Amino acid sequence: MTDLDSKFAALADGTRRQILSLLLEDDMAVTDVAEPFDMSLAAISKHLAILTRAGLISQEKRGRVKWCKLEPDALRDATVWIQGFGQFEPVNLDAFERFLESELPGSAPPADGDAA
Repeated sequence: MTDLDSKFAALADGTRRQILSLLLEDDMAVTDVAEPFDMSLAAISKHLAILTRAGLISQEKRGRVKWCKLEPDALRDATVWIQGFGQFEPVNLDAFERFLESELPGSAPPADGDAA
């Protein structure tokens, strides 16, 4: 799995996206990350492990507490990939239909009544 694949796979889960949103505010202890979710600490730890492997967060032990930190630059390559699609204009289907009607044989005459 490529680096980009692992990032998108990690982002595919809603719980992991919510965890990333929580970490936008500040570093958090694992127990604090788990608090808003209706799941076990073990389940949250699995989500955190996936986010860590994808490079989206880092974890470090401070004393007895494990802390999670968002890695903001981790999404840079994914962002660049997604922005590559921004170069395409959205298709205006009404305008496309009008174009086809004016160009295809047997289509309705132009609106102003002029023959081609």
